[in-house]
Amino acid sequence: MYEGKPRTLFFRYAVPQMIGLLFNSVYTIVDGVFIGNRLGREAMAAAAVAVPLIEVLISVAIAAGSGAGVLIAARLGAGDRDGARRLFHAAAWMLGLAGLAVCILGNLFLTPLARMLGASPEVLELSAAYLWFIVTFAPFQLFSFLLGGMARNDGRPKLAMTALILGAGSNILLDYVFMYPLNMGIRGAALATALGPIFSVAILLPHFFRKKGALYFAPCRPRPGDARHILACGAPAFIMEFSIGIITFLYNLAITHYGYGELGLAAYLVIGYLMLIVLTLFLGMAEGLQPVFSHFMATGETSRGLAMRRFAAGAFLGVGVASCGLIFLCSRWFFLLFAPGDPELIAFAATRSNPYFCGFFLTGFNILMISYWQAVQKTGRSLFVSLLRSVILPPALLLALPVLLGREALWVCQSAADGLTALFVIISPCILRRGMVESSDLAKDKARNEELV
Repeated sequence: MYEGKPRTLFFRYAVPQMIGLLFNSVYTIVDGVFIGNRLGREAMAAAAVAVPLIEVLISVAIAAGSGAGVLIAARLGAGDRDGARRLFHAAAWMLGLAGLAVCILGNLFLTPLARMLGASPEVLELSAAYLWFIVTFAPFQLFSFLLGGMARNDGRPKLAMTALILGAGSNILLDYVFMYPLNMGIRGAALATALGPIFSVAILLPHFFRKKGALYFAPCRPRPGDARHILACGAPAFIMEFSIGIITFLYNLAITHYGYGELGLAAYLVIGYLMLIVLTLFLGMAEGLQPVFSHFMATGETSRGLAMRRFAAGAFLGVGVASCGLIFLCSRWFFLLFAPGDPELIAFAATRSNPYFCGFFLTGFNILMISYWQAVQKTGRSLFVSLLRSVILPPALLLALPVLLGREALWVCQSAADGLTALFVIISPCILRRGMVESSDLAKDKARNEELV
């Protein structure tokens, strides 16, 4: 299952997940296209409010799936299938309870939730209508990502890809049906987005009920410590995915604070769709490689793991450079998909997209290293880098740069954060090695002095 050269393993595991997750990103992007063409700028601003919540749900699911995946890979590498299944059940229980809580609390506090996510009075009603479908169908959103991650760790990466693609395809079809023939407005777009994960779950469930691999549903009693271990291992993945929601939320606040208004929010929505595509490429490849890195760690094949990491780093940087080049040349045509009749919005978004994406060729490298350190259970290092690029640097730069350089500087803050993070990732191993050498030298000197005494 894990035999072959780095190139072979990359195309077997990273590429299917990248393709599947890319199609899954079509959920929100297709909504934007239909909403922009059918309902206009105000509805686009209302939909933008829901994006952080959707990303939170996805990040919770990926955290549980990747955290359990790291531990499951170690169990399977050691031949402990019972332990692997116990961890699978623990992750399923965790997300089941989380989905139920989101559904209940979200419906109880729907309007306050919309306000908290940044809905202005003008779009509050539309935002709440969109959010109702997101919170009500949250359990399916969570389980579609969890089961996909478990299928990859169970040696079925193509099944996970198929589920994501068919879920996205159903969303495209339902968006058209609900918004045009049925004329359901923004509620139709939200319902199509909410129903997509149900199709993905339906495709994935037979693998686990029919016992087609090492992981399947069966009577099992998870241990209390399992949830804690899963969350600890999954924390970097949570932050990495959650960063999309965090950054979107922070930018929405900054755009409103600096007076860009509805135009700025709508423009950042379409820029965010483009950002989602780029990040999806990187996150998909990183998630796909997690079972590979974890397996090599569990079996002690350190040299193969490092060779895989070197090959992946080159691939991630190549994809990053190509993505930035395409954005600089073609972003205007992408934005035209959403608002062909709004030249002011298109011009505004195209002008701000170049500074926003100028450093994104380094984003993939950061995501790869976060995922690699998580997969080999260097969780502290992985978590710190995740926090650095999403929680520490972006807010600091959003607070400082517009004040120092003017409000237009806010559009470059995320690229600057990724550039500084990449610099840290590159130099930190050198600092650690130097510290280890110095500590070793000090120990030797101390030993010599003791001998002389």
